[in-house]
Amino acid sequence: MRQTFCCVRGRAAWRPGAGCICEKLGSPGSECAVKGFRGPLSQQPCMLVQSHIPEWHVSSARLWLLVRALAPAPTMWTADEIAQLCYEHYAIRLPKQGKPEPNRQWTLLAAVVKIQFSDQACDIPDKPVQVTKEVVSMGTGTKCIGQSKMRKSGDILNDSHAEVIARRSFQRYLTHQLHLAATLKEDSIFVPGSQRGLWKLRPDFSFVFFSSHTPCGDASIIPMLEFEEQPCCPVSNNSSVEATGNLEVLKNKRNCGDLHSPLAKKMRLGTPARLVTNGIGHHGKQESVPVTPDVNSSNLTGERLATVTGISPHDVKVVDIYRTGAKCVPGEAGDSRKPGAAYHQVGLLRVKPGRGDRTCSMSCSDKVARWNVLGCQGALLMHFLEEPIYLSAVVIGKCPYSQEVMQRALIERCQKVSALPKGFRVEELKIQQSNLQFEQSRCAVQAKRGDSPGRLVPCGAAISWSAVPEHPLDVTANGFPQGTTKKGIGSLQARSQISKMELFRSFQKLLSRIAEDKWPDSLRVQKLDTYHEYKEAASAYQEAWSTLREQAFGSWIRNPSDYHQFK
Repeated sequence: MRQTFCCVRGRAAWRPGAGCICEKLGSPGSECAVKGFRGPLSQQPCMLVQSHIPEWHVSSARLWLLVRALAPAPTMWTADEIAQLCYEHYAIRLPKQGKPEPNRQWTLLAAVVKIQFSDQACDIPDKPVQVTKEVVSMGTGTKCIGQSKMRKSGDILNDSHAEVIARRSFQRYLTHQLHLAATLKEDSIFVPGSQRGLWKLRPDFSFVFFSSHTPCGDASIIPMLEFEEQPCCPVSNNSSVEATGNLEVLKNKRNCGDLHSPLAKKMRLGTPARLVTNGIGHHGKQESVPVTPDVNSSNLTGERLATVTGISPHDVKVVDIYRTGAKCVPGEAGDSRKPGAAYHQVGLLRVKPGRGDRTCSMSCSDKVARWNVLGCQGALLMHFLEEPIYLSAVVIGKCPYSQEVMQRALIERCQKVSALPKGFRVEELKIQQSNLQFEQSRCAVQAKRGDSPGRLVPCGAAISWSAVPEHPLDVTANGFPQGTTKKGIGSLQARSQISKMELFRSFQKLLSRIAEDKWPDSLRVQKLDTYHEYKEAASAYQEAWSTLREQAFGSWIRNPSDYHQFK
């Protein structure tokens, strides 16, 4: 055995010191299969995959499997492609029921997109890699229920923000795919793992999470530069919180609908963001300097802006911030609530706001950060999985946005977490923003309606959609299927398909289809009965969650165990 480098298309092995194998195998400008299919060699350096393998010549089909396992997943999509796919799915596949009333309501959209890389072109030189993109779950919504409305029967949705609805819908999809794998009826995204009863994701699949807006909470605390043009009304120190959406921007008391007002001119869409220094330009006069897209509202530090714009950090003026309605959890340092940019403390755990009744739902920023360590599958499905199901990327639609803030909120808060159980990790999540805006977002609807009478309000319904054959669609309001009456609460018809109870039923149904001698060990060691017992029996998942709380999220609000005792 010796250290070698492999090239998929070249069917060759290479030893250190032999030069770039791509130069030997192809003419200048040809593509290297190993380097991630990212373009001609004349534009990017060769990125070869290092591995300890025998020095032999093998077929490119076999090497493809090796490369897929060892190489970083190639990015064969753009943020705009992901956004457009989700917007089209929303328009075509989701019915009118549950969508906002035109010119009166707005909502938020989130989805999980399955990415599949095909290896069918491996033996055909110069043939591009085939990439298939498919929406497998989708959610809309802006609401949460208060603590007083929570139920111990598991039949109500506590959190109906779009990101949470999309993730729970994704769990339905994963359960269905595990059923296909276990019963060997159809092709599945899963293949057998190395231990009895366990499955793992096929290496040619990955998942991208899309959200039309930045997640509420820490990821929405975005700096606002003086005179910077933004797609929503800037923050005013005299404003009050409108605790209804994913990104809780304070409403300016000035008239946003007046297209000729100075405020409206600053917030018009489609114009480049601008940074104004403290009145001194590079030539001794007042001037505004264009800011490149990647730093639009994106930096809390002047040093970062100075690197991109060439402006002195002392001339950068952050006049305010976009604020979140999410409240700091008990035990965390509270917000200072000082005027302007010092209003919030950043990096803290937060709960979603309620209307007079405090919620127990953690912010979407906190939940996505948790998924980035524990996976999206949850404790129940972890019984059947060798490794968690991680998101490879997050794409955000056009909205007030900060790359650095997103990195901090979703990744950096957990980056130092260590000693996780086997299979768990802090995922190297890619974060990108699309230039495409969701047409039913608050900002888009506000721009369309202009001076129309009446108040713009968030849509009260939430839509869940999963790529499953039975009952893929679910429309809820106030945590129950839309149209549920007080008299009907507690009945089978009054349960959402993505409620804890129904997801537990789907898990039990999956278990019943598998012979006991093929169950994973975690389900064989003891007799389990309640939802709580099944969750706690996923020992590796619970150990990872305990480690995450100890090292990063110690103030996380957890529901009492008596809310999980249903069967």
